Amino acid sequence: MRAKITYVVTAVVLVFYFVLAGSRGVLLLREGTVLTVAFGLAVLILPVIGVWFLWKNTQFVRRANALAAELDAEGGLPVDELVRTPSGRIDRDSADAVFARRKEEAEDAPDDWRCWFRLAVAYQDARDTPRARKAMQRAIALHRAGQPVRG
Repeated sequence: MRAKITYVVTAVVLVFYFVLAGSRGVLLLREGTVLTVAFGLAVLILPVIGVWFLWKNTQFVRRANALAAELDAEGGLPVDELVRTPSGRIDRDSADAVFARRKEEAEDAPDDWRCWFRLAVAYQDARDTPRARKAMQRAIALHRAGQPVRG
């Protein structure tokens, strides 16, 4: 729940920034000189890119959460078997051992979105966020490919 609140607060702050930057871009466009119009267009590009990025990220999170809910309903979520330090951080050797098993599972069943989901969790536990995201994107794509077409 804490992560959801943090995400919503961050999204609201970003939208506020996008509106603020966009309004400054419009003010620059209204000046009408070549320089201010050029700067105004440049300033307006930033909120457009930001909104696109926020939208894509929100879609990713929603799809990943939907997969987690489906996997949870099936009883297939990965069990937290990681060793932790006294401060609560995940032990690196423990994360590496779980990761090796999850990677082998994904290699044995490369078309199973469930294996890729669990591999994404293992990557995240091993603090490899870029690969965790790619593995989750693969899980989402495999899940969507396996869904019946609605029309």
